Amino acid sequence: MLGYHFSKLKITDHKNPSFEKLFDLFKELLLYTAGDFTEALDWLNELDRKFKITDNSYGMGNFVEDLKSKGYIEDRKGDGSFEITSKTEQTIRKDSLEQIFGKLKKTKLGNHKTRFSGNGDEIQPETRAFEFGDAIDSISATDSIKNAQISGGVDNLNLSERDLVVFEKEYKTQTSTVLLIDISHSMILYGEDRITPAKKVAMALAELIKTKYPKDTLDIVTFGDDAEQITVKELPYLKVGPYHTNTVAGLEMAMEILRKRKNSNKQIFMITDGKPSCLKEAGGYYKNSFGLDRKIVNKTLNMAAACKRLGIPITTFMIAKDPYLQQFVEEFTETNNGKAFYTSLQGLGEYIFQDFERNKRKRTK
Repeated sequence: MLGYHFSKLKITDHKNPSFEKLFDLFKELLLYTAGDFTEALDWLNELDRKFKITDNSYGMGNFVEDLKSKGYIEDRKGDGSFEITSKTEQTIRKDSLEQIFGKLKKTKLGNHKTRFSGNGDEIQPETRAFEFGDAIDSISATDSIKNAQISGGVDNLNLSERDLVVFEKEYKTQTSTVLLIDISHSMILYGEDRITPAKKVAMALAELIKTKYPKDTLDIVTFGDDAEQITVKELPYLKVGPYHTNTVAGLEMAMEILRKRKNSNKQIFMITDGKPSCLKEAGGYYKNSFGLDRKIVNKTLNMAAACKRLGIPITTFMIAKDPYLQQFVEEFTETNNGKAFYTSLQGLGEYIFQDFERNKRKRTK
């Protein structure tokens, strides 16, 4: 007799729901503590005492042991203190992408689409006559043979160059992006943490480019009193310092990075919450935190104009709504012929994602 044989179900692998719940919270705390495992764990213990997150079946000790066994933390110094691993850093980036941009549809990895056709990667259903220089692999064999049959008949098949047709290919471009992140002291002032959302956006954008547009480049530059280029790996550990806002230094470094990129499409995204208030000159610093200092503002506008001359648009994401700051951003944006968004922290990621996707539809020069 045909049929199915059933046996007792044996569960050999499953995720501990208590671990997953704690781990999600722990990853958020790592961002707030700039990757400090000990501080994040202290906060988690405090939350556990207050809100009874764990129970007798699974406690904080079990959680730490699971973190070690799963490769999320390790004792790098050999003194019993733990640090997060690259596996944790990657997990945080993926979570940031999921939180901010949502689930992305699987697409052909490669470059940015444009409305122009030409040499590219993705074959289109449309065809055209063969031209000298067209790749052999783009020839439509079926359509070409059909043309030869029409020209010479079935009994006298003679395929010639004029019978050949090729598939159109979608022209694609590569884009180089520099993301500027303000790390001046105002990013944590007035009881509002602005640096953590900025870090999340940077990690999400990095993961987006890595998975969907691997031929693109993303460089990250922080600017306070000075500018510094950092790696994606360093993002979870990024901290705000007791700095002023040297926007000029950030733009100078971004321009230098983009000069070395061979892509024709280049852009700068700048996340800031304040006005430029610092310049470096003659081996020292010129600082003014009060109002808009025309000396500093004019230097900043000169950088915006220099970027415009190089064909580098700047998109400014201003996470502050003071009228006089908006007036400065408008002047800065007009000088560069760029764009500006005045957004809350909650909408920051969505704005950047939408603008990044919109900017991809460009044709290289």
